Amino acid sequence: MLIDIQNLSFSFDDGTLVFDRVSFRFDTSWKLGFTGRNGRGKTTFLKILLGQLDYTGKINSPVGFSYFPFTVKEQNQSAMEVIHSISPQAFNWQIIKECSLLEVQEEALERPFTTLSQGERTKVLIAALFLMENQFLLLDEPSSHLDLKGQQILMDYLKGKQGFILVSHNRKLLDGATDHTLSLNKASIDLTQGSYSVWQKEKEKQVRFEQEKNKQLKKEIKVMEKAARRTAGWSDQVEASKTGNGPVDRGYIGHQAAKMMKRAKSIEHRQKQAIKEKQQLLQDEEIQVPLKMNPMAYHSKLLVYAKDLVLYYDHKAVTKPLNFELYQSERIAVSGPNGSGKSTLFKKILGQEIESTGILKVGNLIISYLPQSTGSVNGSLLAFAKEQQVDYTTLLGNLNRLGFLRKELEHNLQQLSEGQKKKVLIAKSLCESAHLYLWDEPFNYVDLPSRLQLEELILKMQPTLMVIEHDQAFMEKVATKVLVLE
Repeated sequence: MLIDIQNLSFSFDDGTLVFDRVSFRFDTSWKLGFTGRNGRGKTTFLKILLGQLDYTGKINSPVGFSYFPFTVKEQNQSAMEVIHSISPQAFNWQIIKECSLLEVQEEALERPFTTLSQGERTKVLIAALFLMENQFLLLDEPSSHLDLKGQQILMDYLKGKQGFILVSHNRKLLDGATDHTLSLNKASIDLTQGSYSVWQKEKEKQVRFEQEKNKQLKKEIKVMEKAARRTAGWSDQVEASKTGNGPVDRGYIGHQAAKMMKRAKSIEHRQKQAIKEKQQLLQDEEIQVPLKMNPMAYHSKLLVYAKDLVLYYDHKAVTKPLNFELYQSERIAVSGPNGSGKSTLFKKILGQEIESTGILKVGNLIISYLPQSTGSVNGSLLAFAKEQQVDYTTLLGNLNRLGFLRKELEHNLQQLSEGQKKKVLIAKSLCESAHLYLWDEPFNYVDLPSRLQLEELILKMQPTLMVIEHDQAFMEKVATKVLVLE
């Protein structure tokens, strides 16, 4: 069975074009990965499929659509009751079996939903989604609250499923769980057979071809615009000749001028139409400008030293003894399950009052800290830059390079999506000259093109970095050391 989308167009009330006559079709058994820049319209497209937004065009589907994440209104219900409220036709044995595939223990299903960890809630709701019948499933960032082990469990689970669109910025998950890729461009959607990595290789080839084609198109447009201006000037001269000096047959000249004017206007119209068509070919052009950062050299090669360091919360140890050294230009990936003390370690390095035993020595460092929370991203961009004491022009430049449109930054930053807010924090950190960069889960909800840009920047600039991140592909690419907390 096919889901057929024909001439889909959608724009917001302010006139911002999201989709322009998009047409494609896909099979209800396919496992589609969906990728694209933050703010381009991935969630908007899912809302259109769900019938929540008005659009022009046609969507023909033999099945309904269901969306993850759900909003759970009765959080005090047991997890089993929550699943029944979403998939009422499911039997208890089916629920237990489905949850076991996601490594959710049977006893957890009897507990109030509100007492479950974020990871357990995610798994319970995904199980509920896949227990639904005659539905094509829409998963919007299901791995956001899962640690590395949880992401592996989810990937193995999705391998055995079919009939879904997976919105994710996790390369490993997309490669392991999908067989087709939807790519969201500036105003269109491409459909490619194969996983994200297959799509990326094809995209790189296409980008090189498009760049050459776009150069030629821009040259042709310039020539056409020049010719159109010449034609418009010619028709004006012909019209002016009707009122020339001396004894002339003004009727004859008027007749000839009218013929020439009609011809000139026809040529001018064709030229403008040709220019418009060629400009249309440029609408999905992506201009990649390298990001900038300014890491500072430190007078000592050793920046941070820990020996038998144990961190405590409420007088209880949250880490086993930690032993590590961080030298100039090294990049330590801090890994471990949720609740293992990763963020607490960062706070200790920042000099916050954290109970501990053992030794931690931190140099007299200028540190750029990127927190998990996006709570500080509010107000205007200019006010945010002043508050954070970073250069507004540099901040704006980095945000442009991370895919922001200027008009997206003209309103209150609180209106941005979570991925866009994270980008503001990343751009702010890149503006800061620092000996050490501490990044606590910088990529939650951040799109893959931006992650690839940051990989390239870090490998080029070689900053001293400690980063907590669940994107395994990113960690493998940039980390020189791994510190595992248990």
